[in-house]
Amino acid sequence: MNKILIRVVFLFMVIGLFLLILFRSRSPFGKTNSSFASEPREEITKIEFSESRQRLTLEKKGESWLINGKVEARKSGILFILRILKEMKIKSPVSPELFESEISGKNIIPVKVKVYEKRRLLKTFFVFKTGSNTYGNIMKIMQASKPFVVYVPGYEGDIGSGFTLNELFWQPYTVFNLLPSEIASVKLENMSDSASSFSIINKDHHYFLSSASGRLTGWDSSLVVRYISYFAWVPFESWAFNIGEAEKKSIEAQKPLYRFTVVTTTGRKSVLSLWGMLTGKSGTNEIDSDRLLGKTEEKDELFIMRYFDIDPLIKKRSYFFPQ
Repeated sequence: MNKILIRVVFLFMVIGLFLLILFRSRSPFGKTNSSFASEPREEITKIEFSESRQRLTLEKKGESWLINGKVEARKSGILFILRILKEMKIKSPVSPELFESEISGKNIIPVKVKVYEKRRLLKTFFVFKTGSNTYGNIMKIMQASKPFVVYVPGYEGDIGSGFTLNELFWQPYTVFNLLPSEIASVKLENMSDSASSFSIINKDHHYFLSSASGRLTGWDSSLVVRYISYFAWVPFESWAFNIGEAEKKSIEAQKPLYRFTVVTTTGRKSVLSLWGMLTGKSGTNEIDSDRLLGKTEEKDELFIMRYFDIDPLIKKRSYFFPQ
């Protein structure tokens, strides 16, 4: 009898130990419903976003990532989304009432995300973008699964911004990327001080500095050559996607502070217009001293530029003359 009792107790201890190990290894909300992070054996090689009838694919080809198999993607954008996909964790569950008021009640359509390692599907989940939490998104593994607020430990920004189908977001944030040998002419119009405006023309590797009234003399050729070299890489900070259509039209209707017109040796013309922008502080019309709004004729969206990046190009005509 004692032997039977000992065996029964031992069996229950084994079962209890097994259940303890099992539940310790599981997610507190059920792994199948709450495991969002992708765990590749080596590396993630493809990411698909779909929303309604739209689709965008980011795929690694060699050492580069391509947008929809055509344009090379911005490296910082790829590093950002890869970090999110590998490191994101649950911040908190979302109650049915909150999901109804913030998502279902507002008819928010989710972005479906698929993550691959070569041909192997690593993860599928849905991202519901909302401003109801500081992390900017609510996620589900499946449409019928429990919703969660998801975040990346150590990152306080909106990870939901990385799940976008806008191709512009993934393209390099570059305004000019031209070698001096590729530039045929540059014109800078200073709208508030026309006497400071100038143009530079490259003819057979010889530069000419001009004003609105004609060619100028006495300028320092080394300063002109240095100025042209600044067009080798001129980035912008981010797209101004948060500006509404009405506000965008209002800004574009105003006279810009500066306008650059650059023509390449192949005849391609790029026009960059720059306007002042507000700091965004509530209840003020304070002008931002560190940033400008920009737009090129090639794209229909406004973007934000730091003075730090564009300041080397904003020169007065007097800059080229010996002091």
